[in-house]
Amino acid sequence: MSLEAITDDLIAALAPLTFGPPVTHVYNPLVYARRPWDAYCRRFGGAGREVVLIGMNPGPFGMAQCGVPFGEVGFARDWLGIDEPVGKPEVEHPKRRIQGFDCTRSEVSGARLWGWAKDTFGTPDAFFARFVVVNYCPLVFMEETGRNRVPEKLPKSEREPLFAACDEALRRTLAHFDPRYVVGIGKFAEKKARDLLGDATDAVIGSVPHPSPASPIANQGWAPLMDAGLRALGIALPG
Repeated sequence: MSLEAITDDLIAALAPLTFGPPVTHVYNPLVYARRPWDAYCRRFGGAGREVVLIGMNPGPFGMAQCGVPFGEVGFARDWLGIDEPVGKPEVEHPKRRIQGFDCTRSEVSGARLWGWAKDTFGTPDAFFARFVVVNYCPLVFMEETGRNRVPEKLPKSEREPLFAACDEALRRTLAHFDPRYVVGIGKFAEKKARDLLGDATDAVIGSVPHPSPASPIANQGWAPLMDAGLRALGIALPG
């Protein structure tokens, strides 16, 4: 099953879902930023991978802008070489405009993740020969103030159908990559992988600390935490 088909099916499964207050706006970059997402999949999404890194859902200045997981615009364009046209969500939040690759705000989590990949592996080809980065949920949830609302804090009635669709997409995505290691970027993604795969996999499942600026420990220096977390799972790194 191709990533394109998985994406099409996930978009279709998410389309009828509705979300109420305090969420006022929902963005799906798989729709309006489909061209850069498809470019990411074509270049870096070939079948078979040693390590799949799983994030939770897009940030407002990352994948929400450019369609690339953890997609800090500068790294997506200048290191990954992706620069495709980006459209607009159907209803745009006045405090969270989509500017695509013209966005000048840096997504700190994405800058940390892709900065680590560049410093550790040098080139995208070297990184993606072994690793790939995906998100569990493609949707961005925003409150009236512009504040993000994470999927796990949605009401159960909204969360359950959302997670059912995302679970199925992740299951198929992991089957496509058939990794030796499934690594959540944060505990939420690790739990989803464990719940989904259970004992039905030989892959090692674990997590690394999230690079979010909301994490005090990440703000003290995230790259060494990433190195230590991966090595603790048995993943060899250059140097």
